[in-house]
Amino acid sequence: MTIRADRILTVLTQTFSPAEIDVQDDSHQHAGHAGARPGGQTHYTVRIVTPAFEGLSRVARSRAVHAALEPEFGAGLHALSLRLLTPAEAGKPARGA
Repeated sequence: MTIRADRILTVLTQTFSPAEIDVQDDSHQHAGHAGARPGGQTHYTVRIVTPAFEGLSRVARSRAVHAALEPEFGAGLHALSLRLLTPAEAGKPARGA
């Protein structure tokens, strides 16, 4: 994992206590595109499964993730592809169930 991916993983884990989380650096797929940098660490795919998303719309979930990662956007993070699910949506029992 890249250094930024580690920070993203840590922040999102602390913020949302996910049952599942996956952070993938996709920067290599965006070389030469807007926001890409020679060192990468600009484009990520994030999948989170957490009860914290219960009752939240897709937009509210996305806003919450973006708010949690605001410092990263200020430090060069350019884009996120998000898959934000509740345990029921992911077909998994909630943690502790």
